[in-house]
Amino acid sequence: MQKNDKSYAFLLSHSSKSRIYIKRIAISKRYAHFGSVSVFLFLCCTVLGAGIGSLIETPVLAEAFARTSLLTRVAAETVVRTPKPDPAEPAAGGDYALNSGGPANNEQPLSGDPEIDSEVLAIRNNADPDFLPTMWAHLGKINNEFGFRRNPFGGRAYEFHPGMDIDGERGDVIVAPANGTVISAGYKGGYGNLVEIDHGNGLTTRYGHMSKIEAEVGQTITRGTTIGQVGSTGRSTGPHLHFEVRLNDKPINPRLFLPAEPVDLNAIER
Repeated sequence: MQKNDKSYAFLLSHSSKSRIYIKRIAISKRYAHFGSVSVFLFLCCTVLGAGIGSLIETPVLAEAFARTSLLTRVAAETVVRTPKPDPAEPAAGGDYALNSGGPANNEQPLSGDPEIDSEVLAIRNNADPDFLPTMWAHLGKINNEFGFRRNPFGGRAYEFHPGMDIDGERGDVIVAPANGTVISAGYKGGYGNLVEIDHGNGLTTRYGHMSKIEAEVGQTITRGTTIGQVGSTGRSTGPHLHFEVRLNDKPINPRLFLPAEPVDLNAIER
């Protein structure tokens, strides 16, 4: 480094296999305070490829370069270690319902219509009992009933929920509540991993948000057969089973067929 009354001069050297390059750069004293010099040298090293040894000619410059390098490393580590929010997950502390979900749709319920209720009653009285979904596919706390509810992802909007949300742990077993034939087994929008079973007489059941599907399309199912595991795939805020009963491809209240759930869920062996 050379200096005169108005500026500092630096000689930057860079060598390749066949040539040696030397460049002289002057810095006005007005800008030669500690921080500016250190940043300037860092940029020179990056752009010109100058060797660190040829730049650090004094203890002051060595300290400046060392501090610049340290700040650069800290900034880089901060960027790497700062997690990015997952847009698929609700924000922490948000006004959302735990272990809830289901497809977002504009379907309207059939339950409550006297004609539909009569049709359900006729099916219950005349169909083979083994083909009626009169058993719980999974036992747990009911987080959401069939019908209109507040959006589980927050806000004041209400939406129609075409099934029941039954709480559970990831990996809990889901069984078929009646005999039937599997007509769908795979990923389906807000349902996530879904299994759908046809029980005849226009009745079908759906099982959403599975972590694992253990049934195949065309498979003949008997009551109590394992068809999958509880999960949180699709439009879901946590692990649970979305259980749905449909009549002629329209949702009806599962409780039209289900027995009352046990009062003491803690006594149930999983």
